[in-house]
Amino acid sequence: MALYEATFIARRDISTQDVTKLTDQFSAIITSNGGKVVKSEYWGLRNMAYKVKKNKKGHYVMLGLDAPSAAVKELERNLHLNEDVIRNLTIRVEEIEAGPSAPLKENERSDREFTVNFNQDEL
Repeated sequence: MALYEATFIARRDISTQDVTKLTDQFSAIITSNGGKVVKSEYWGLRNMAYKVKKNKKGHYVMLGLDAPSAAVKELERNLHLNEDVIRNLTIRVEEIEAGPSAPLKENERSDREFTVNFNQDEL
């Protein structure tokens, strides 16, 4: 089986619980077709560079897959049919990263940059 990364953007007006349900639904499609979900990451509600179907923001989710091509084709078909999914992209990769992906690392870094402790003596 080959390794893939499937990323999709869900509409901003659905809840995080609905995004989790979508992720579980798409994961079930992969497992029922003989593959497995190696990694699942919710990147959060993020701004998009331009409007897509009248949306400026969207819930980003990335799935790391170890699946046959038939399972990935079925996943892509369901992603296109789902009304809550704005955009999706599936690519074949050589390996799936063990740790958090770049967008999650970026979020952690930006959280640390804004956390500043001031010493009252220095003020």
